Amino acid sequence: MANLYIGLVHYPIMNKHKEVITTAITNYDIHDIARASVTYDVSKYFVIHNIPAQRELAATIMEHWKTGFGSTYNPDRKDAFTGVELVNSIAVAVRMVEEIEGVKPIIATTDARTYDNTITYGAMRKHLENEQVPVLVLFGTGYGMTKETMESFDYILEPIYGHGEYNHLSVRSAVSIILDRLRGEAWWSK
Repeated sequence: MANLYIGLVHYPIMNKHKEVITTAITNYDIHDIARASVTYDVSKYFVIHNIPAQRELAATIMEHWKTGFGSTYNPDRKDAFTGVELVNSIAVAVRMVEEIEGVKPIIATTDARTYDNTITYGAMRKHLENEQVPVLVLFGTGYGMTKETMESFDYILEPIYGHGEYNHLSVRSAVSIILDRLRGEAWWSK
């Protein structure tokens, strides 16, 4: 089975005016994605932010739950943060996976649109179950990563489609759904 890594990208991100921005760290994203990562056996969850003050904020939040009052108040939260790594760029996250695994990971991302290199969840799940090359799935914040950034990745996972017309999930909801599709119980075969 291939190891699965994920990253939450805050730069380079597009805003609703298609301008390149850096998004802010949010407490809920750190917490909820860390908890989902442990639940679905993610090897490491990278919080990727280019601004040192934002990484310091994230580190302060994490330390509260890892060693501060939060570690005794809610020990489950402490466990969730064991696999979270703060880094300043996508390149650093990729390099860290490569150092851990000894091979460059397959890099995938997500989007609400399809592309020439769009891959189904079934195909990515099959790779994770049957191959050894690790996979790093990157999730964009804001209105998604820049086109140039996305073009540098191996695959783009197919969009998540709900039952209705609306299609604008929070990133932490999308991460949970995608992790369940890639690593969750195969409930459909029962």
